[in-house]
Amino acid sequence: MKFSRALGRFALAIVLTYLGLLAVTFFIGRVIPVDPVLAVVGDHAPEAVMARVREEMGLNKPVLEQFGIYVAKVLRGDFGTSVLTSNPVLDDIQRTFPATFELATLGILIGAGFGVPLGVWAAVRRGGLADQLVRVMGLIGYSVPIFWLGLMALVLFYAKLDWVAGPGRVDVTYEYMFTPSTGILLLDTAMQGQWEAFRNVFSHLILPASLLGYFSLAYISRMTRSFMLNELSQEYVVAARAKGLSEARIIWRHALRNAMVPLVTVITLSYAGLLEGSVLTETVFAWPGLGLYITNSLQNADMNAVLGGTLVVGSVFIGLNLLSDLLYRTLDPRTRQR
Repeated sequence: MKFSRALGRFALAIVLTYLGLLAVTFFIGRVIPVDPVLAVVGDHAPEAVMARVREEMGLNKPVLEQFGIYVAKVLRGDFGTSVLTSNPVLDDIQRTFPATFELATLGILIGAGFGVPLGVWAAVRRGGLADQLVRVMGLIGYSVPIFWLGLMALVLFYAKLDWVAGPGRVDVTYEYMFTPSTGILLLDTAMQGQWEAFRNVFSHLILPASLLGYFSLAYISRMTRSFMLNELSQEYVVAARAKGLSEARIIWRHALRNAMVPLVTVITLSYAGLLEGSVLTETVFAWPGLGLYITNSLQNADMNAVLGGTLVVGSVFIGLNLLSDLLYRTLDPRTRQR
């Protein structure tokens, strides 16, 4: 009974959050100084044509009625048609989201894979050279604009050293060697045994993913250091040392295990941030993902595409928050009692 009540509250919270997301995206789309009619008919269309298109788009109706129609369409999976591509917005999202997913997933794997050990290392060596190096690395990650670092990385590793492939997801030579069934090109090429294409895809991916990974690393290592310092000052660590446990076992088996409880939330939210905030990286590297799609749509006043993309990003954020909460409850049994 208690579980079903908690599940009901949780489901209600998700529904209300999603309705709030729909409302925010819709009303922001209505208040920004962009006329979606102009995106359809152009600046020089006769007034009669503009009025007809405005009526066809339902923009003459009261705002609340427009919102009700919008919610009903979204619930049916209808995000409208993109003015920019002339495709259903949902089709465009299904085409672009896997590219962003692939980029952000590799980015968070790099960020968490290096950020957690570095944060532990800095906490154990507090005040030492290692600690200073990790803190400086984090400071650079926070201070340097991502687009500038991306351009410098392209100039150095692509144009000068030729270590990695340039902008885009795959070279034209390899583009027709495989069928993009999932849209995640590393997976598609591997499943179809196209290893040359796999290497080319990876060569395109590694630089923007490393860039995103570095920025998430800066945050994750800093938070890991903070959580570990808190754990290493606890009495159970002193007791463990008094019992003669090895320092490695105390750090990695006990202190890090407890620090992982809040760290899971940090990593999950960092991942959500990469999924929704990789716009600049996708722009610099001409990465055909959801961020670049939303940016181009906004520049062309393609409001159906902007609202649809924003909804997807918000839904992903809600889903990752849910995952974070579930993991938190799994790792910390005390939260299940509340």
